[in-house]
Amino acid sequence: MGDTKENDAYEEELLDYEEEDEKAPDSVNAKVNGEAVKKGYVGIHSSGFRDFLLKPELLRAIVDSGFEHPSEVQHECIPQAILGMDVICQAKSGMGKTAVFVLSTLQQIEPVAGQVAALVLCHTRELAYQICHEFERFSTYLPDIKVAVFYGGVSIKIHKDLLKNECPHIVVGTPGRILALARDKDLSLRNVRHFILDECDKMLESLDMRRDVQEIFKMTPHDKQVMMFSATLSKEIRPVCKKFMQDPMEIYVDDEAKLTLHGLVQHYIKLSELEKNRKLNDLLDALDFNQVVIFVKSVNRAAELNKLLVECNFPSICIHSGMSQEERLTRYKGFKEGHKRILVATDLVGRGIDIERVNIVINYDMPDSADTYLHRVGRAGRFGTKGLAITFVSSASDSDVLNQVQERFEVDIKELPEQIDTSTYMPS
Repeated sequence: MGDTKENDAYEEELLDYEEEDEKAPDSVNAKVNGEAVKKGYVGIHSSGFRDFLLKPELLRAIVDSGFEHPSEVQHECIPQAILGMDVICQAKSGMGKTAVFVLSTLQQIEPVAGQVAALVLCHTRELAYQICHEFERFSTYLPDIKVAVFYGGVSIKIHKDLLKNECPHIVVGTPGRILALARDKDLSLRNVRHFILDECDKMLESLDMRRDVQEIFKMTPHDKQVMMFSATLSKEIRPVCKKFMQDPMEIYVDDEAKLTLHGLVQHYIKLSELEKNRKLNDLLDALDFNQVVIFVKSVNRAAELNKLLVECNFPSICIHSGMSQEERLTRYKGFKEGHKRILVATDLVGRGIDIERVNIVINYDMPDSADTYLHRVGRAGRFGTKGLAITFVSSASDSDVLNQVQERFEVDIKELPEQIDTSTYMPS
């Protein structure tokens, strides 16, 4: 019974790629990894967050939440944020910004009864509620830390009683209600060490709300950490944000492409069509890899190249759209479980596939567009792990695509050197 269920999950996963739609691959993976794989899976996946040296109680909650690797934004911000630095960060929604300030605040707080240590302001009740929930989720194993959310539309007396009888250490709320509670001296901000604005542009662009935020800000101690986050930060609003901060670390992640390609070493090799097989052989012999995906442009070429690799005794398998769904599933699963170390594939596998051990992608045939390039090479070095991408360039049109990639993603892709340092693309 268990087997069929697992197969269903794989089936769903591969169907997604074939339809080429942008469904979130992670939710699908969660199903595949499911409960059965939980134990080994925890060990592999939480290692990225371990690098931040977070409290063990936080790491446990991160694992429970099914977070695998830190996202780019988390990589950039958390190490600085947990040291108490001021941070101003812009990144698209869905990049894990909330976890940055939730984790770094929980990491630093030493709860003192009756004292509010962190204040998070946001512009809507829904967002306040959601942020409060994130704090609760990540503080599961920190039972001494209390979190509360305050916004308008709820009787202020309830809030006043709560502050009097069960004063939280972390307060999340909308500026209007927080200001009312602070003015009436029900909410003391004298001990606030962390002042956070989420979707800060929304609060600072509206002058009324900005006035409230400024007044609240003045009630907090001079010496504190200030962090601001938003999906959109116009050039005009940045200086306004900085007035609240002291020499902040600024992180602007405008382009998902820069994200995907972070931590990925990229090179190209100029050669003729006839030299490709020999070169590929040499590379597979010379490079250290856990698993490698080789992309080709057609079903025929995938089958032929795979046959050639198998004849040369390489542990290779291929997946292409000429196979039945069932056959593809079985092969995909075998590769994912590490039975084979080399996968030859068409672009069918280019999107959303998430295989932990893939650290090298080789474009045996140049992809047809910068977009496809991004999806293909993004298979290596997922979420901040290291990876290497090597692209064969054998025609003028190949060079054109490579130039488009470099312009669009602002990367400088150099020719593959004679010697390449393994530590740049192999996880230590």
